[in-house]
Amino acid sequence: MRKKIIALAFVMSYFISTAVAEEFKVAIVDVPTVVNSSKQFQALQKEQQQKTTELHNWLKKVKTDVDKQKTKESKEALIKKYNTEFAKKQDAMKKNYITKMQAIDKNITATITEQAKANGYSLVLTKGTVLYGGDDITKVLTEKVK
Repeated sequence: MRKKIIALAFVMSYFISTAVAEEFKVAIVDVPTVVNSSKQFQALQKEQQQKTTELHNWLKKVKTDVDKQKTKESKEALIKKYNTEFAKKQDAMKKNYITKMQAIDKNITATITEQAKANGYSLVLTKGTVLYGGDDITKVLTEKVK
């Protein structure tokens, strides 16, 4: 009787594990590739380049203004003023970048979730964490975020 119960338990566990394995689908995504192909991210990069160029041009103007000063005190006062202004500009750029990156991240995460649910995936992992296995859905996602 005991052998029959053990055999029955073994057979049942085999069928249960087989059923679970068939329903459990894993997808992998190369997230940096998806992010880099995103129109939103590309636009943000372009915007950051423009702001960096503007800041660089502003710094040239600042240097010219400081060089025009005759006294050491007036130079120091002007440098202090410009340092404060520079810090504000940098902070504004950083906050803008972080806000927009959070929106991009939210959008890409939603796209990944939507694609995973539509194709019946139980789990989505980043490509760097998987050595073997899983369906790579990176290409599909890069097309969706363009």
